[in-house]
Amino acid sequence: MSLSKPQPLLSEFSDDPYMVDLVEEYVSNLHLRVDSLSQALEVAEIEELGFLAHQIKGSAGGYGFMPISDQASILESLTEHDSSMEEIRQATDDLVELCRRAAVK
Repeated sequence: MSLSKPQPLLSEFSDDPYMVDLVEEYVSNLHLRVDSLSQALEVAEIEELGFLAHQIKGSAGGYGFMPISDQASILESLTEHDSSMEEIRQATDDLVELCRRAAVK
Protein backbone atom coordinates (compact mmCIF):
# COMPACT_ATOMS: atom_id res chain seq x y z
CA MET A 1 0.00 0.00 0.00
CA SER A 2 1.51 3.31 -1.01
CA LEU A 3 0.83 6.55 0.75
CA SER A 4 -0.23 9.29 -1.61
CA LYS A 5 0.97 12.81 -1.18
CA PRO A 6 -1.75 15.12 0.17
CA GLN A 7 -3.35 17.45 -2.34
CA PRO A 8 -2.02 21.01 -2.37
CA LEU A 9 -4.23 23.55 -0.66
CA LEU A 10 -4.69 26.44 -3.06
CA SER A 11 -5.57 30.00 -2.19
CA GLU A 12 -8.92 31.38 -3.30
CA PHE A 13 -6.77 34.05 -4.97
CA SER A 14 -4.46 31.70 -6.87
CA ASP A 15 -5.92 32.84 -10.21
CA ASP A 16 -5.98 36.54 -9.33
CA PRO A 17 -3.09 38.24 -11.16
CA TYR A 18 -3.09 41.06 -8.59
CA MET A 19 -2.76 38.68 -5.65
CA VAL A 20 -0.57 35.84 -6.92
CA ASP A 21 2.74 37.45 -5.93
CA LEU A 22 1.44 38.26 -2.45
CA VAL A 23 0.07 34.77 -1.99
CA GLU A 24 3.37 33.28 -3.19
CA GLU A 25 5.27 35.36 -0.63
CA TYR A 26 2.84 34.34 2.13
CA VAL A 27 3.21 30.65 1.28
CA SER A 28 7.01 30.91 1.10
CA ASN A 29 7.10 32.33 4.66
CA LEU A 30 4.44 30.06 6.16
CA HIS A 31 7.08 27.55 7.25
CA LEU A 32 8.26 30.13 9.80
CA ARG A 33 4.81 30.08 11.42
CA VAL A 34 4.81 26.29 11.36
CA ASP A 35 8.19 26.22 13.09
CA SER A 36 6.92 28.62 15.75
CA LEU A 37 3.80 26.51 16.31
CA SER A 38 5.89 23.35 16.65
CA GLN A 39 8.26 25.00 19.12
CA ALA A 40 5.42 26.39 21.25
CA LEU A 41 3.71 22.99 21.27
CA GLU A 42 6.94 21.24 22.23
CA VAL A 43 7.22 23.28 25.44
CA ALA A 44 3.45 23.41 26.01
CA GLU A 45 3.35 27.20 25.77
CA ILE A 46 -0.42 27.48 25.47
CA GLU A 47 -0.59 31.27 25.47
CA GLU A 48 1.95 31.45 22.63
CA LEU A 49 0.02 28.80 20.66
CA GLY A 50 -3.12 30.90 21.02
CA PHE A 51 -1.28 34.04 19.90
CA LEU A 52 0.20 32.28 16.85
CA ALA A 53 -3.15 30.71 15.98
CA HIS A 54 -4.77 34.15 16.12
CA GLN A 55 -2.16 35.58 13.74
CA ILE A 56 -2.50 32.67 11.32
CA LYS A 57 -6.30 32.86 11.45
CA GLY A 58 -6.23 36.44 10.20
CA SER A 59 -3.41 36.20 7.71
CA ALA A 60 -4.53 32.91 6.15
CA GLY A 61 -8.02 34.28 5.66
CA GLY A 62 -6.64 37.44 4.11
CA TYR A 63 -4.62 35.43 1.61
CA GLY A 64 -7.49 33.12 0.67
CA PHE A 65 -6.65 30.03 2.72
CA MET A 66 -9.94 29.63 4.59
CA PRO A 67 -9.33 26.01 5.71
CA ILE A 68 -6.15 27.18 7.44
CA SER A 69 -7.96 30.16 8.94
CA ASP A 70 -10.79 27.93 10.19
CA GLN A 71 -8.38 25.43 11.77
CA ALA A 72 -6.40 28.25 13.39
CA SER A 73 -9.65 29.53 14.87
CA ILE A 74 -10.30 26.10 16.37
CA LEU A 75 -6.83 26.02 17.91
CA GLU A 76 -7.18 29.55 19.24
CA SER A 77 -10.48 28.65 20.89
CA LEU A 78 -9.02 25.53 22.47
CA THR A 79 -6.18 27.54 23.99
CA GLU A 80 -8.69 29.91 25.58
CA HIS A 81 -10.98 27.30 27.17
CA ASP A 82 -8.94 24.97 29.40
CA SER A 83 -8.90 22.25 26.77
CA SER A 84 -6.83 19.13 27.25
CA MET A 85 -3.28 19.08 25.98
CA GLU A 86 -4.26 16.20 23.69
CA GLU A 87 -6.99 18.31 22.05
CA ILE A 88 -4.56 21.21 21.64
CA ARG A 89 -1.87 18.91 20.25
CA GLN A 90 -4.27 17.42 17.69
CA ALA A 91 -5.56 20.84 16.61
CA THR A 92 -1.98 22.10 16.26
CA ASP A 93 -0.99 19.04 14.22
CA ASP A 94 -4.02 19.56 11.96
CA LEU A 95 -3.10 23.22 11.49
CA VAL A 96 0.53 22.39 10.71
CA GLU A 97 -0.59 19.83 8.12
CA LEU A 98 -2.84 22.35 6.39
CA CYS A 99 -0.06 24.96 6.39
CA ARG A 100 2.34 22.47 4.82
CA ARG A 101 -0.18 21.84 2.04
CA ALA A 102 -0.55 25.54 1.18
CA ALA A 103 0.50 26.21 -2.38
CA VAL A 104 0.27 28.90 -5.03
CA LYS A 105 -0.57 26.68 -8.01
